[in-house]
Amino acid sequence: MAATNPVLSATPASGVTNALRDIKPPVEIPSGWIWISSAVAVLLLAALIYWMWHSWQLRRAQASFVPPIPPHVRAKQKLQEALALIGQPRPFCILVSDTVRFYLEERFEFRAPERTTEEFLYELQATHLLTSEQKRSLADFLQRCDLVKFAKHEPHESELRDLHHSAVRLVEETEPGLMALHEAQASLKVADAKVTQESSIQ
Repeated sequence: MAATNPVLSATPASGVTNALRDIKPPVEIPSGWIWISSAVAVLLLAALIYWMWHSWQLRRAQASFVPPIPPHVRAKQKLQEALALIGQPRPFCILVSDTVRFYLEERFEFRAPERTTEEFLYELQATHLLTSEQKRSLADFLQRCDLVKFAKHEPHESELRDLHHSAVRLVEETEPGLMALHEAQASLKVADAKVTQESSIQ
């Protein structure tokens, strides 16, 4: 039997091709200035957003801020409101005396509302924040209020108006500006008296 030589196939394997491909166009590489410009733009945008947020926060804080009312102004307002109760002696005296006590607590840092009238007046004797006349007037005012509040005393309207006037006068005399003026006037009187005494001795 004659030997047969295998015939090599010249056909390339399936899926394999030797065809030449087109040359790809060159890839454009962005320059460094584009990156820098982009970074600057992002930073500017972030700064603008922060500035807008900060401005909004400031406006919001300013809109919500309510300046505090000074103690003497608030006390005068409460005492004015108390006049609507002048036909009801006990509620009137409760409101007027509580107003004075809270005012003194805020103005001079007394613990007035937490103490009885006797305890408060005892502590009051040791302070130099009020004059002797103011201490006497306050003691009389609080004791008269207590008669109405606890002893069922039924005062006339004129007596209630007198209590109201005493409360208003105490607040006005101890206002920060007026109190400084009274102290200055008192110092001048003492100085004048001293000069007069020294002149008489000479």
